[in-house]
Amino acid sequence: MHNLIEPPSLLAWFLGHPPEGFSSHPLSGATPAFSTKFDLTTTMETEQRRWLTRLPFWKHWQGLLQARTLFVGSTVTEYAPLPAEPAAAVLVAELLRAARNFPFLIIKDIPCEPVLVGKAAMDYNRDLLASCEQAGFLRVAGQALAFVPIDFDSIGSFLARMSHSRRKGIRRKLKSRDDLTIQALPAGGPGFADEAFLAELYRLYRNVYDQSEIHFDLLSADFFRSVLQDAASGGVVFLYRAEGRVIGYNLCFESNGMLIDKYVGFAYPQARHFNLYCVSWFHNLEYAVARGLKCYVAGWTDPEIKRQLGAQFTFTQHAVYVRNPMLRRLLRPLKRLFEADSRWHLQAR
Repeated sequence: MHNLIEPPSLLAWFLGHPPEGFSSHPLSGATPAFSTKFDLTTTMETEQRRWLTRLPFWKHWQGLLQARTLFVGSTVTEYAPLPAEPAAAVLVAELLRAARNFPFLIIKDIPCEPVLVGKAAMDYNRDLLASCEQAGFLRVAGQALAFVPIDFDSIGSFLARMSHSRRKGIRRKLKSRDDLTIQALPAGGPGFADEAFLAELYRLYRNVYDQSEIHFDLLSADFFRSVLQDAASGGVVFLYRAEGRVIGYNLCFESNGMLIDKYVGFAYPQARHFNLYCVSWFHNLEYAVARGLKCYVAGWTDPEIKRQLGAQFTFTQHAVYVRNPMLRRLLRPLKRLFEADSRWHLQAR
């Protein structure tokens, strides 16, 4: 399957335990898909959303932007996993038929370059986007996916690439590591049979989800239980304790020569006090170096913070089909409002 850089079992658990308010819709060729009521303004910046609400007759047509939507892809994979067969044009036609009862069809997170998915997948993605354009889809710039090529042999050599002031700030934060105990727990281990421990990890995940600005996919406790008890998934939990108490964790997956950082859970304010975001970032880099991996994939959120920590970025595109032709014409010139990460990247250069 093209674009799938994670273990296949992670996608299977997503389809088996979809997020709250989601329904799974596996399509032909095992193409993963899900449906949910979606507000198209979800990823817009606050200022842009306010501008939109001041447009003429906003109250009369805002409901058109909130409708049951069929998504192709998943929220637990960095990219939309797409089948090697059929040809892209055939797949697009099949997706449009499958979505005939949905106001919106969104093929989410199509890679813009082959850096993580390879040339064969990228060739298919280009054909897919061309077929989508011919069928009347809108192309919308997606989020910035952070990654760090492991082309260094130590954290010291990685930090040496940064400015003096940035190195100084990071080293100050990393002093918190001396007060922490870090444990690596492989998925499927005996500790994940403890329901109280699983409940604690889920509570810490909810802490992070609840304080996030964007609330889209609330993963279930059943999903986490299934993933954490799956010894074949390649998952590992990096558990952080201070004074004997769990204050946070990272759930990562080793797959295709990469360490893929998927989920975090933090206790507040302890995680901030111990600079856990920064500490865990560099712990993950050390782990990737020690394992001889080629890349650390750090996810979509907080691009500016990740840039400060040394990340590079690769972008995606979404292919959006709007069934209502009047709304499609209206949204075409407004699609830039939904491309916040793309604007951030231009400003950060």
